[in-house]
Formats: sequence, C-alpha cells, structure tokens
Amino acid sequence: MRCSTIDTPIGKLTLVTTGKGLSALSFGARIPPDGIVDEQANRVYVDQLSEYFAGKRKKFDFPLDLSGTDFQLSVWRALLKIPYGETRTYGEIARSLGKPGAARAVGMANHDNPVAVVVPCHRVVGHDGSLTGYAGGLHLKQALLSLEQQGRTLFT
Repeated sequence: MRCSTIDTPIGKLTLVTTGKGLSALSFGARIPPDGIVDEQANRVYVDQLSEYFAGKRKKFDFPLDLSGTDFQLSVWRALLKIPYGETRTYGEIARSLGKPGAARAVGMANHDNPVAVVVPCHRVVGHDGSLTGYAGGLHLKQALLSLEQQGRTLFT
C-alpha cells in the first residue's frame, strides 16, 4: 500500500493506493501502520483531487481498487453515476438498483464507502432533500455540495 496525505479546503485527506488503484481515502492524516508513504507513486491521485478542490475537475479518471459486498459495490457504482453538482436520495439509488425497499441499506453502503469524495456519497440526501449523515460531518458534506453546485467552498 502506498500512502499520501493532501491538504484540501476541507482539511487533510489520506490516500491509500494499491497496484490496482485508489483503495481508501479518509479524512485526516492517518497513515496505516502497514502503509508506505510514497507521494510520487500517488501523484496522479493527489493532482486530480487538487484539481477537484480548485473547481477545475468534475470527474476522476484514475482507477479504483474497491473491496466490499456485491451490494456495496453496486451502490458505489450507482454513486459514480450521479452527475457533478446534482444529488439523489437514498430511495432513488435503491430504486435504480431494483431494490426499492433498500434505502437504509443504501445508507449503510454509503457509510462504508472507502473512498469518500471520489465515490461521491456526499451527493446522496434524505428523501426531503435534507443533508443526512456523512463520515466527515455534515459541514463537510455541505462544503462539497457547495463546491459542486456553486463553484465555491464554505472554507474561504
């Protein structure tokens, strides 16, 4: 595992990559005990995330190396289809997967998303459009949505 930290408008993020792609992105600077700090190996990931936070990138094109259940992987693939600057509800994601009663399960898969920001779980909102749970806190979810919807962050 190759690890890097990046300073962003929402704080430090830690990236973990394998030979197959980005496998984890977490809030804060937490290098795993078995991780090797390698800023150069992760340059493409760091550069694209920097472009995203600068409002210059709407889609990431680096590879992902995600591990999860079949259902989690299907939810994460659905999240990748939500256009930049738009939101979907948990129920809409569940219905798109052919599982209309699985809104809570979609929420749990969002909670377990190993690459927040890149797999945009921040674009999923409650049935009434309200902001609901986010690993980094609702203030970060709002900041990411603000960046995408209005081209600015709340942290200026």
